[in-house]
Amino acid sequence: MSILLIGGSPSVTSRTGRWLKDIGDRLEQEDFQVETLHVRDLPAEALLHADFKHPQIIAALQQVERAKGIVIATPVYKAAYSGILKAFIDLWPQFGLTGKVVLPLANGGSPAHTLILDYALRPVLSSLAPRQVLESIYAVEQQIVWSDEFGLTLDPAIEERVQNGVRNFVEALYPALPEFNLVRSLGERNSLAV
Repeated sequence: MSILLIGGSPSVTSRTGRWLKDIGDRLEQEDFQVETLHVRDLPAEALLHADFKHPQIIAALQQVERAKGIVIATPVYKAAYSGILKAFIDLWPQFGLTGKVVLPLANGGSPAHTLILDYALRPVLSSLAPRQVLESIYAVEQQIVWSDEFGLTLDPAIEERVQNGVRNFVEALYPALPEFNLVRSLGERNSLAV
């Protein structure tokens, strides 16, 4: 099953990108095929002019279409999610998230921006007809620490939310797998026969 990680930070060395990679590593440990798309790597002119025929835009939209689950991570700027992420989402088809499970993440400088996920990003994602948008995870900058020596360190409260978020993401995805439903139904049938 393909999972797409979408990074909405314009910075190459952002907390957002490192946090997104950490989520991806956790999902790979659950045997998911994980792809990463950083919106900053798409051609700016094609994004801003909504050039649907540009090869990189076509490829990025195909990644979104193929994915069964999507994790979207964004920094908070001016009490909103990033402009480059908005420019990319604006290119998605009207029902571009049909059948998909989405986990939104954001980090910012202040707890005051916690609700941007629920009041700004979630309505946009919900309008694209996903199967489910999971509970968002918001962290302030001090809760995501990076060092060259130790790598990424999450505050214990955020670590717990991330563990729960990944678990809920995986559980929401499994019903979409026919083989999971088959195994579950066989297990139920065997338990009834005993």
